[in-house]
Amino acid sequence: MAPTRTLLKTLALLFTLAALFAPSAFAAEGISPAKSLGGTKTTTTTATTSAKPSAAAGTKEVLSIATVKPGNGATVSGTIAWEVAVLAGSPSKVEFIVDGSGKFSDSSAPYNGTLDTTKLSNGNHTLSATAYGSRGVKATTRVTVKVANVEPEPEPTPEPEPTPEPEPTPEPGTGSPIYWGATIGTQLTGNQAPWDMTAVAKFEEETKKKVSLVQFFQPFANCNPGCSFYNFPTTPLENIRLHGSIPVLSWSSQSIPSSKSEPDFQLADVISGRYDAYIREFATKAKAWGHPFFLRFNWEMNGKWFPWDEGVNGNQPGEFVTAWRHVHDIFSEVGTTNATWVWCPNIEWNGGTPIASQYPGDAYVDWTGIDGYNRGTNPTNPEGWKSFSQVYRSTYNSIVGSIAPSKPMMIGEVASSEYGGSKAAWMKDMLARIPSEYQKIKALLYFDKYDSNMDWPLETSTSATTAFAEGIQSPAYVGNTFTGPAATKIQPLS
Repeated sequence: MAPTRTLLKTLALLFTLAALFAPSAFAAEGISPAKSLGGTKTTTTTATTSAKPSAAAGTKEVLSIATVKPGNGATVSGTIAWEVAVLAGSPSKVEFIVDGSGKFSDSSAPYNGTLDTTKLSNGNHTLSATAYGSRGVKATTRVTVKVANVEPEPEPTPEPEPTPEPEPTPEPGTGSPIYWGATIGTQLTGNQAPWDMTAVAKFEEETKKKVSLVQFFQPFANCNPGCSFYNFPTTPLENIRLHGSIPVLSWSSQSIPSSKSEPDFQLADVISGRYDAYIREFATKAKAWGHPFFLRFNWEMNGKWFPWDEGVNGNQPGEFVTAWRHVHDIFSEVGTTNATWVWCPNIEWNGGTPIASQYPGDAYVDWTGIDGYNRGTNPTNPEGWKSFSQVYRSTYNSIVGSIAPSKPMMIGEVASSEYGGSKAAWMKDMLARIPSEYQKIKALLYFDKYDSNMDWPLETSTSATTAFAEGIQSPAYVGNTFTGPAATKIQPLS
């Protein structure tokens, strides 16, 4: 019997190690293997009662809740009361969620609030409330209601605005030097940069110029199924540095698989200090690596598609700035001076959070940024063909005019579809216009990657690749000469 038990234990250990070191994918962005920091967590999200042993001798925390109103199956309209009763236990807070999207939370009894159903479509919706106990347990109650609001009279269809005449492409400007590079997907070699640096070399063959920036993405953790946290990515950063380029790390306070609803990775969790030990270790290892890199933390915070955005995942107004400052303060306490903080919203759009309310302040930001795409008429997400200036000008003016006029700017993600116009002409116009008209833009990262069925890479046509290669030859865009800069903040080139 003893040899059999030994064999079983050995097999169990091998399966556990295989699961820990299996590679994973961060949605469309590649990440390095996760490292478990140890410890386990037990949660129950589908039952209304859950229990977890406490550190004390054998005691358990019991938590049970029920929806008081509205009733299951009720037909509702207008503004309604939403209330939860605690049947057992003492929760620290209760979150109220509609169809997986957080609406509000309450931290004291009676646990209730109001819901404006006029903002929901008519039909069935799931209202769920999750209570959090003091020792980590959860309890959830759900009801289904039917929204039946009176449809308003449709407004008259306005006359379509005339399509504006395209701006003439300026002569290529020289301006002040601009860092440039890309996020590079698997389409070139089968693997992503910077884990495969031959992908960078292949991209440089196409563009006929060495890149000064390489971007990659990494979240806090992988929670599939148990949570393990990603270490500071020394190897990919060093791969980029030895190539003579500067790394751009897009780091996010979430887990993968990515979802808009991640109750364990709300902004409130970051603010409360739940992940301080992990963040501190990350910052300490960044300091030990000792080379400069751009840290693009929780980008596109004005959208509604990431779990760190206000308005989803139970996040409340004002929490993004507080969470950003909290993480930044830990880096400052550790003395990590080689991380250059990039605040990078998406271009402003109807329905987005106003970007001015998301700015952490000049003391907490080194560079600003913008992400924006010309989606054209691509059937996946058609928005109509837009020039570079139609995509970027308004948001650029807001940032440099009033939000952060003293800060240099990075284009964190930019690309164009082939659908609806000439992608080659779009590339030519962008690369000529930035140095001549957008003086605050000091860094540019092209999104050379297929993502969500969008045709972003340069390689979608020879004409687009050729136009980009010709435009990037301008002396305004600098190559890879940055192997050994000091471990300080990255400054614009002069």
